[in-house]
Amino acid sequence: MVYCVNDGAVMDAWAKDQGCDQEAGLVKLFGDPSGALTRALGLSLEDPGPMAKLGYPRTKRSALYIEDGTIKIFKVSERGPNGEDDPAGDDYPEETLAPSMIAALKELNLKSEL
Repeated sequence: MVYCVNDGAVMDAWAKDQGCDQEAGLVKLFGDPSGALTRALGLSLEDPGPMAKLGYPRTKRSALYIEDGTIKIFKVSERGPNGEDDPAGDDYPEETLAPSMIAALKELNLKSEL
């Protein structure tokens, strides 16, 4: 599931552009136009740097692994490897990319086996 603080029409257009089958595909794109989910997760991007360009609150770059309604892994990209400020996660997205999530899933599975 991919979601952004956009409306459903924007997300459908993005899905089409990216070749995601919104009906039968594995990846689904959703809009959070009011920002309700974003706020509930504590992921509102309100830093003055990105806000000067975006103009209204957006979602921090994040990745979650949810199992049976429980968040098991919650990662946010907002800092670089040496503590650099990156509130939008654009310069240093690694924390929320697939290799980081796969490593976290492996660690989670190892802990559950103990």
